[in-house]
Parts: sequence; C-alpha cells; structure tokens
Amino acid sequence: MPISDWFKAREGRRYTVASADKSADLPDGVWLKCPSCKHTLYQGALNDNLSVCPHCGHHFDMPAYDRVLALADADTFEETEATISSLDPLRFSAAKPYSTSLSSAKEKTGLAEAMITGRALLGGHPVVLGAMDFRFIGASMGSAVGEKIARAFALAQAEDRALVLAIASGGARMQEGMLSLMQMAKTSAAAERLSRAGVPYISILTNPTYGGVTASFPVLADVILAEPGALIGFTGPRVIEQTIRQSLPKGFQTAEFLVEHGMIDGVVPRPELRDTVGRILDYLCVRDVPEAAAGAACAVPTEGGEE
Repeated sequence: MPISDWFKAREGRRYTVASADKSADLPDGVWLKCPSCKHTLYQGALNDNLSVCPHCGHHFDMPAYDRVLALADADTFEETEATISSLDPLRFSAAKPYSTSLSSAKEKTGLAEAMITGRALLGGHPVVLGAMDFRFIGASMGSAVGEKIARAFALAQAEDRALVLAIASGGARMQEGMLSLMQMAKTSAAAERLSRAGVPYISILTNPTYGGVTASFPVLADVILAEPGALIGFTGPRVIEQTIRQSLPKGFQTAEFLVEHGMIDGVVPRPELRDTVGRILDYLCVRDVPEAAAGAACAVPTEGGEE
C-alpha cells in the first residue's frame, strides 16, 4: 500500500486522550489517600505503622482488635464477655429496623458488639484491656456495650488489675431509648467502685469521642490520655454555637485544646501509647513487693492519702 494511502486511512480515525487532571481509580483495599496531607498510602505499610500516616501523623480509625493488640504485650490478650450483644428490646425502626443495623454491623466488623474487653499484660502489668470499634454503629453505647464496660470494671476490681480502656464513640445508642441512657449512670457507678477499691484506671480518648459516652466513664479515669487530633466533646461545635450565639475558639474540642485547658492529662501519639501507659502503670502499680498489703498488684491513693 502506498504511503499516501496509509495516511488517508488514518485520517478518519478518532482517538481519546485521557485528561491529565483525572486520577486513575485506586483498587479497593490496596491504596488510600490521607485526608490530611493527601499523600497516597499503601494500606499494608499504613497497617504496619499502626494506621498513622508516615508523612503528616494523621491518625486513621483503628479496629478494636488491632487497637488492643497494639497496646497489649505480645500474645497476652484473652477476650472476655465475647458473646454479649444487644437484643433490640424496643423493636425500634426508623430509616431501617434496628435489628437490621445490628446484623449489618456484626457482618461488617466480625464483632458481637461495639466493645471488646479482656485480660492482658501491658508493660508486664496484669490489666483488663478494652477498646471500642467505631465501625459498629458509631461505637454507640447501648445496653450491651454498657454491660461489657461495667463487667470490665468489676473484673479489674475483683482481680486487682489496672483497667485500660481505648474509647471512641458517637454517644448513646438512641435506638435503645432509656435503656441506652441509663448506661451513663451504670458505667459511672462502676468507675466509682473501682476508684474506691484503689485500682488504677486509665482512659485513652480517640477520634471521635462524643455524647453520653464522654459525659460518663471516660472522664472518671485516674489518668486521661488522648490521641493527637482527636475530637472530644458532648455535642458538636455547630450546635453549641447556635445555642450560645457565639463563635468558638479555633481548635475547640480537639485533644490539644483540651490538654491546654486542663480537661485531659496528655496527648500521646499512637506509636508511643504502649510505652507511655506502661510507664504510668509502673508508677501506679506495685510489683514484686512481698510486703504489699494482701499481695495487691496495684494501688492508687484513696481519700485521706492511704493506699
């Protein structure tokens, strides 16, 4: 074919040029973009870094099991109360039935509820360790979550183990009505009993911690820590501004704002949490001291300065 005919044949063809501004779709579960610095991250590397962006330090949400394993000494976590779950006592239905939401959350997370608890060692100290999973209906506190938390307090008291709870929640689980709201009083009373027994309790507030959860057991801890950038409060800033008709300070309800104003005791990056909590337990817990009263593993000062 003459070269002139070849050019004539190409003249009728149409070509599509991909836009340079349109990024290719990323495969699910392999790559993701950091919402803070916009870097593209490999999921495997992010998991190895405890779900913290290596470029800007943004703390991604973390499943409950990953969180307890990141805190506990290797191969020491033994789950307790694994079968407790909500039963939809009010047969609640809105956009969809509450029972459907529960089933979907269980399938999505592999958990029976939004809270897991168990025995573990942390820095060599025997502890009761718990974590909330925001993927499970926003880690809202219903009757089952409240029961698991109350039993964790009771176990820590019975076995003289320090209690360490990693908390994230959108608040009370309104699909359970008053049965949900009463968990605020129930868990707060359990925290008071543990305090009177002189057993240490450390709470770790993660993003987000809101509503009736914030207003109950997390803020009753002996030591209150938070992860960087965590949003912590009772209700959202927009609702507060509409109520008080004033603009809120910059950074209001962030962990950094709260530590500056004395509401929490420290902001600790996730990779440093295990060592930090371990050092705190070194101060609060008595180990290898035969003369310790009744062989107590842990003790914190009670009212009047006695242990």
